[in-house]
Amino acid sequence: QVQLVESGGGLVQAGGSLRLSCSASGSISSINRMGWYRQAPGKQRDLVATIISGGSTNYADSVKGRFTISRGNAKNTVSLQMNSLKPEDTAVYYCYAQTFRNYWGQGTQVTVSS
Repeated sequence: QVQLVESGGGLVQAGGSLRLSCSASGSISSINRMGWYRQAPGKQRDLVATIISGGSTNYADSVKGRFTISRGNAKNTVSLQMNSLKPEDTAVYYCYAQTFRNYWGQGTQVTVSS
């Protein structure tokens, strides 16, 4: 079992920045991938960015060049630095961890005002 706790959401004006953090506990040695997904009202949950144990990253096209995902030295934390935020980035952001199954955090709201 893996438990995920997110922090760092909030309200920001367009063009601003936010940093999301996620801390994993439990069977963290089994985690091979961590990342972030987001879900806007009335829409499906979509990939934002993921990072694997070796450090390779993957980003949604809509956030490339603006968002950066990173893992802490202890490998049980993952952060998402979000710059140049746009109103269309408004969503609930979910931390994600993959072992032989997927785990999700409770979500943190990010609201970008125009």
